[in-house]
Amino acid sequence: MADRLYEAALVPELWTETCERLAREARSDTATIFTVDTRGNHRYVTTPNIAEGFAQFVQSEHRLNNIRPLRAMERFPFSFARDIDLLSREEFEKDAIRRDFIIPGGMEWEAGWAFQEPTGHIIVITLMRANGRDHFSTDELARLDLLKPDLARAAYISSRLAFNEARSMTETLSILGLPAAVIGDDGQAIAMNREMEALSPRIRTGAGDRLVLEAPGANALLDEAILRYTAEAVPVVQSVPLMSRDAAPALILHLLPVRRAARDIFSRSMAILAVTAVGRVGPPDMRVLCGLFDLTPAEARVARGIAMAQTPETTAAALGISLETARSHLKRIMQKTGTSRQAELVLLLSGLSAPTFGGGAGGGEELP
Repeated sequence: MADRLYEAALVPELWTETCERLAREARSDTATIFTVDTRGNHRYVTTPNIAEGFAQFVQSEHRLNNIRPLRAMERFPFSFARDIDLLSREEFEKDAIRRDFIIPGGMEWEAGWAFQEPTGHIIVITLMRANGRDHFSTDELARLDLLKPDLARAAYISSRLAFNEARSMTETLSILGLPAAVIGDDGQAIAMNREMEALSPRIRTGAGDRLVLEAPGANALLDEAILRYTAEAVPVVQSVPLMSRDAAPALILHLLPVRRAARDIFSRSMAILAVTAVGRVGPPDMRVLCGLFDLTPAEARVARGIAMAQTPETTAAALGISLETARSHLKRIMQKTGTSRQAELVLLLSGLSAPTFGGGAGGGEELP
């Protein structure tokens, strides 16, 4: 069981199977592992037999009034505990979560453990037994306690992997000459490359490692964009302009959501904040187009043509493809970049020209 926890930390797709294994080991009817971020958002994996009910729970207001995790961390920080150990008799009988989700799902008894991991997220492991069965015994809870160190380490490993992934993203964009930072779900900068650091004080970090822009209006737009990307089920690319000042050029900040695996419950939400300067001369670098927006080489070529003020017709002719194919590519490009009009797409791609470091300026054109 411990080995399976570590495997799932590295391969998130294994978490559902791991929950099923955990339920069997605990002689439980269900097993759920979920995380709660600082805004109350839940990410979870669970055994299939309670998946529908848990999906309803995490969309309800009840998730914000769930006293179990905090009370478990206060009263039983080092061990699994039962619901009847956390709730008074009156609380247990009147509990809205039991009434609206647990009992309608055919369950009766619950046991679990909650702890806080380094990112500030609360992690909860909860097990339930069906109506008509006995509650979890003291010996069974003690057996579950043996897994606590492995559960905590698996969560820590997953968090460290997310941090290393963020750092790798910014270093890759540094190779392409783009200032970039990776933003976490609380708006803090998880990682930042040297090109982004060089833009200080126009773009800098403030309290809590949150990014701060020198222009109050642009700063408010960035905060709003971060709130939108954390709130949306399918967040889109968002752009924020930062006007020129003195000899410094105008900048466009692109907030690009990182799509995480649905089962990657321990990793925080992330977005790349890439910065481009307005007015740079030259066509967009295809490496940047593919890397920033997850475009295929064919889509990148069409995007490059559109960014150079070509029409879909002239782009199709230049690339030797049909107009229908060019329009199909353009539709997917707009979906991936979060734009709805061709003029918005041209503005978004402004400044994505090839970097000027030696020997690499033309390397982005040799895509298959």
